[in-house]
Amino acid sequence: MENLDPIPILEVDDTIKDRLAKLSDHFLSRFKHKATFFARVPGRVNLIGDHIDYSGYAVCPMAIEQDVIVAASQSNDSGLYFTNLNNIYPDYHCKSLLDCRDDLMESNGLQWYKYLLCGIVGALEIIPQDKIGSKGLNIAIWGIIPPASGLSSSSALVSAAVLTIVHMYQHEISRKELALISAKAERHIGTQGGAMDQAIAFLATAGAAKLIEFNPLQTTDVILPSDAVFVIANSMVKCNKAATLEFNTRVKECKTAVQIIAKQHFDDWDDVKTLGELQKKLGTNLLKTLKISEAALKNENPILIKRCQHVFEEAARVLEFQKICQSTKPDRIQRLGELMNQSHKSLRDLYECSHEILDKLVDVALNCGALGARLTGAGWGGCLVALTTRNNVEKFVNDLRKQLREGLFCELVKNCDLKAVVFPTEPRQGAAIYYMPQPVS
Repeated sequence: MENLDPIPILEVDDTIKDRLAKLSDHFLSRFKHKATFFARVPGRVNLIGDHIDYSGYAVCPMAIEQDVIVAASQSNDSGLYFTNLNNIYPDYHCKSLLDCRDDLMESNGLQWYKYLLCGIVGALEIIPQDKIGSKGLNIAIWGIIPPASGLSSSSALVSAAVLTIVHMYQHEISRKELALISAKAERHIGTQGGAMDQAIAFLATAGAAKLIEFNPLQTTDVILPSDAVFVIANSMVKCNKAATLEFNTRVKECKTAVQIIAKQHFDDWDDVKTLGELQKKLGTNLLKTLKISEAALKNENPILIKRCQHVFEEAARVLEFQKICQSTKPDRIQRLGELMNQSHKSLRDLYECSHEILDKLVDVALNCGALGARLTGAGWGGCLVALTTRNNVEKFVNDLRKQLREGLFCELVKNCDLKAVVFPTEPRQGAAIYYMPQPVS
């Protein structure tokens, strides 16, 4: 039944045809023949629920317009070739698909191509060898998701590579399976994240955010209030979660807390791996589980209590966010904003994954009239997401851009197109395959 939910093959329309044409020209100039097909994977903005997916709790992201597009064909030899439309990223080549794992493991830093190699290695782990054959691959890529900004640029690269390989070798697989394989594949780069980014990349539908639950992976459309508009603003402080220890430290802290708590309650404590699994095994609600956790950790590092408090309270905010979206109460947009503000405070103070510039940008957004604002993504820099209304969005965006030109942010954005730094967004389509239309003879 899972195979009845494949990645869609969409017709090329006005929203994407110019970008496909430009990438197609680049592919042709580099490889001297046309691409066979194109794979598109969007970035995402998480509206609420950061740093809880890897603890097994539901999140609420939506796909955005910014994306990664891959043009691909089989090569004339066994080699694997990458080229990037952005010429700041050098071309990559290895002699065969099977040799690319060695390049992935080389300790020469986080080169851009390693994210693609993660996806290729992950896909090859599930595709039967007899489907691969002896031919290699030509890949040209164009990504317009700001890197290290908290909008899932790295996960989009990995997921695009997985999708490209799976489609190239016609391996039948569902969108859910693609998401889980891509999440596993990204761990080859060193980050021990959950599956939120990959799940929304493959399972997003235009016009709705998604409540994404894990173990098992399942999604529910969240129809946002018609008057609500979400605006993304980039702090211009970059943080690559694979390049620092902070992200994996938070994952480890949560796992350590789970083991300590479980050991006090269960003989089979070693089988309990996440805070979500702990709650299920205890059979308690989120508040009660937090109380049990605080009692169990009172003689341990107080940081562990703070991490657990964020996870359990943030998980409750996600469910409340969904509930408010389903209601018809006139104050529901204001209530969503309050939840976002609470979320940022928790991420800043309890999970300690914000950044002073990002915190100041949140304050500026609120002073410009946002009903709520919070960091989105891993944190330690990157973007915020702010909530405003349809009637106020133009004024809010203009006021926020004006504030960024002045004071603290002036140097950070002086060479930037502010339309790409602060912009409204809405729920977009998930990953898709495209074929360029053949000219009519």
